[in-house]
Amino acid sequence: MRPDGTCPTCGRPLEVRQPLPTAAAEAADEDTVGAKAPWHFKVLLVALVVYLTCRGVQGVDLIARHL
Repeated sequence: MRPDGTCPTCGRPLEVRQPLPTAAAEAADEDTVGAKAPWHFKVLLVALVVYLTCRGVQGVDLIARHL
């Protein structure tokens, strides 16, 4: 298509259509409005914080023993 919107072969004006939205694009639009983290993601974050806290306490204890 030429910049003026005509066909390069025959010179007729072409109708420009917008691409149809895909199911994934529609789902992404719906998810971004008021999106919240799922409950299992929150549980995973809490478990991660508990695990890293325990490992941190163990590391401080190990350092304290070797000093």
